[in-house]
Amino acid sequence: MLARVAHGIFWIYRYLERAENTARLLEAGNRMALTRGITAADEEWRSVLTTLGQLKAYDEAHRGYDGPQVCDFVLRSRDNSESVLTMIERARNNARACRSAITAEVWEAINEGWMTLRDLLAKPVRASSLGTALAAVRRQSSLVRGSTYGSMLRNEIYCFSRIGTLLERADNSARILDVKYYVLLPSPAHVGMPLDTAQWDHVLRSLSGDRAYRWLNAGRMDARSIAEFLILDDRFPRSLSFCYAAMRSNLARLARIHGEEGAAHACLRDADLKLARWTIDEVFDRGLHEFLIDFIVSNQRLAHTIAEEYRFLD
Repeated sequence: MLARVAHGIFWIYRYLERAENTARLLEAGNRMALTRGITAADEEWRSVLTTLGQLKAYDEAHRGYDGPQVCDFVLRSRDNSESVLTMIERARNNARACRSAITAEVWEAINEGWMTLRDLLAKPVRASSLGTALAAVRRQSSLVRGSTYGSMLRNEIYCFSRIGTLLERADNSARILDVKYYVLLPSPAHVGMPLDTAQWDHVLRSLSGDRAYRWLNAGRMDARSIAEFLILDDRFPRSLSFCYAAMRSNLARLARIHGEEGAAHACLRDADLKLARWTIDEVFDRGLHEFLIDFIVSNQRLAHTIAEEYRFLD
């Protein structure tokens, strides 16, 4: 398999996952902002930009944190090199460059998704059209994922698609959880109060985990239970443990295809074992922020090692 093709597949699915995660975060931020006063709503939007790593770029282009303005910047602004529309376009460009490695169904889903979002986001995003735009981003990403599951051979191409998705998903889950703990909560005095509960609900909704969490926890809403669910519960497909277990399976399949393991396998094994050793009490005793920062750095190291081993550094 050519490194060029591996590179293209890996980044198609990273960009699509990142775009979907961004839409989910905007949706949760909008829901939260609608229940707050003007000043508090501005802080919610500021926290969304912080989570996405786009606060500096936004501040250079705009003043204030008006909801529609933030959403327009994140979704389509020419001043934002990491906008959702740009990510979808990059995914399409990579798909076009390696069309022979994906099925017709996958290419059609990616291409149609890009055309749909290009037309939908041709005009500024307003409050009245935000829900439609965010739903379209999630839907188009889901269509590509469904086409991939339903039509792709379970070969190395499929493995790279899954690894790209899971690396991006794990990074997103860790960042959202960390921002809640360090940015969203205004003061330690709010811990356990209605504001704190609403913000934890915001985190769960950002990761599409609110209903699954309540099924498992009978509606209990506390920091330790939610953190344990998002970090260590391997039944939830956006938890850190699930992402790493699934990555382990796909890297193992690559090792069988190539007949050997490499540095990426050793890097994942170390990170996976380290994650498996933690209990949620140990995480909080050490500090949730410190744990998540270490995980994010380790996840970035793993992504770099995988890209370096298979020679598709971006």
